[in-house]
Order: sequence, then C-alpha cells, then structure tokens
Amino acid sequence: MRFLLFPFAILYGVAVRLRHFLYDKGWLPSKRYPFPTLCVGNLAVGGTGKTPMVEYLIRLLGQEQVAVLSRGYRRKTKGFVLADTSATALTLGDEPFQYHRKFPQTTIAVCESRQEGIERLLEHPHFQVILLDDAFQHRKVEAGLNLLLTSYSQLYTNDFLLPVGSLRDIRSRAHKAQVILVTKCPNLSEEAQQKIIQQLQPLAHQQVFFTRIAYAEEVCREGESQPLEDFLSMPFTLVTGIANPTPLVSFLQDKGAHFTHLSYSDHHHFSEKEIASLSQHERLLTTEKDYVRFGNALPQLYYLPIKTQFLNEKDKEAFDKKILSFVFSKF
Repeated sequence: MRFLLFPFAILYGVAVRLRHFLYDKGWLPSKRYPFPTLCVGNLAVGGTGKTPMVEYLIRLLGQEQVAVLSRGYRRKTKGFVLADTSATALTLGDEPFQYHRKFPQTTIAVCESRQEGIERLLEHPHFQVILLDDAFQHRKVEAGLNLLLTSYSQLYTNDFLLPVGSLRDIRSRAHKAQVILVTKCPNLSEEAQQKIIQQLQPLAHQQVFFTRIAYAEEVCREGESQPLEDFLSMPFTLVTGIANPTPLVSFLQDKGAHFTHLSYSDHHHFSEKEIASLSQHERLLTTEKDYVRFGNALPQLYYLPIKTQFLNEKDKEAFDKKILSFVFSKF
C-alpha cells in the first residue's frame, strides 16, 4: 500500500516545497508583528501533545498574560470568534473550548486567518503574548518563537509525507524552530536522549527538550471527581476521538484496568445516535478534549486530565527561562 501511495506523496511534497519557495523568495507575503507571538506546532498530523503544551505555557506565563489563537478545527462557525460565556465546542472547536473552560481569565480566539486573528486581538490587547496554536505551517505569519513538537514514538526524522506517512510538511522545515520538544516519552536515560538528539541533528540555534504525559491521580466530570484507582477497580468503556490514543491505552493497561476501547477519528463529533448508544454503557472514561464535545449528554462519563511534564528538572528550568525571557524581555 505504501508503495502504491508513494507517487502521491511525491506530488504532495512538490506542492509543499513550491509553496515554501514562494514564501522564502518573498513572492508570497509573510508578516511579523512587533508583539510577542509564540507558535506551538508540529510537522505531523496531530498526536504530538500540542494541547497539554499550550496549557503548560498558560500556567507558566499566567492566565491573564496570554491570548491563545487557534484555527478552531471542525467548529460550526466562520471567521473570527472570541470566546465568551456563550462559547461551546461547536462555536470554538474542542481544544479552544477546553482552554476556555480551564482558564477563564485567558483570552481565547479562533480564526482561519492567523493574520486577521492577530490583528483583531491587538485592537484591544490586555495580554503580553499571543500563543499560536498549531500554526507552524501558516507562513502568512512569522512567529517570534517557534516550538516544534515531535512524538517519541514517531519522530519526524523517521516519518514520511502524506499519504505514505503522517507528515504534512517537509522535514527540513524543522530548522525554522528555535525549540524542539520530543513529547510522550517513556523514562529515558541521558544516553538515550543523546541518541535522539543526534538523530534530530539540531542546528546551533536550536534546543531540544524531552517531555512525558503525566496523568492525573483522579478522574473528573462536571462538579465531581474520584480517585483514579477507585474508578479503575471496576470494568469500564474507554471512548476516544483523538489522533493517537495509544499512550492512554497503554497507561490504563499498565494500571491493570479492564476496559473496552471505542476509538473514533480525531476531533470526531458524536451524533445523537452514537451518544444514545454510549448511554447504554454503565461506566465511561474519555480524554478531556473529547469530554468537552459531549457537554452534559452522558452523566456517567468521566475524563482523565493530563499535563506536560519534563523528564528532568534541569530541562524544565532551561525551557521556562527561555519562554519567560522571550515574552517579558519585550516589555
């Protein structure tokens, strides 16, 4: 199958390289703003942990200091939308709505055009940095600092362009990032980390950091939580609509949990028929990103919160210092 798809990957690569060539030559315009803009992105199609990294940055910088601008993938609205008390996953998209629920003092906006979105936000700025969520491919805006995420289980150096692999951009674009984050790592020795760094071949201006997914010790639903160990003591159904549920499945299996896994496509919008079917299950667990799409439709549904965690404290301190210096040295 990969062999049959290879010609399409070549054609896709030609189109992507031509686009970058036009931007690099200035024949397609790109804009840089005199305001701190920080891009969190990847080369692959989903599954690298952008959402917990954006949340990490919001916590690091402070809710009131940050505006998050996203495309709002699979939302039912068009154009620029600023999150308010009437916002839902349908008006913002699941990830922006998740940010809005968790960080009510943070400015959250969505817009297909990153330029328009930034300019609308800057009309009344009361924040000190704009986080561009999943904007590494958007050449119309040149961010001041680029964080490139790549999953430990599928490094971009081992991947290939769509539709053969999962890369939506060429590997050489990694040189544009100032920071490379290897995400969803297991425990890695210093030697193992160095081997990965050698494989990534970072340039002199690039720093490489290693992170893992840290799962909470409790599961939550609206207005309620219970210890994870208590929830896992009885069989349940796991429902996921994310790009890569494997780390979560492995985590639950390692915990000795007994569950059935219902896996849907990334950003899946659950139909009334699917919700009715899920309502027949006595105990349900999902991801936080999926949870916001259900609303209050399934009272027996819990989610397992996650956070980004650095493999060692030294890396965390170096990363935090770089981000804080970039944002607050501008003022």
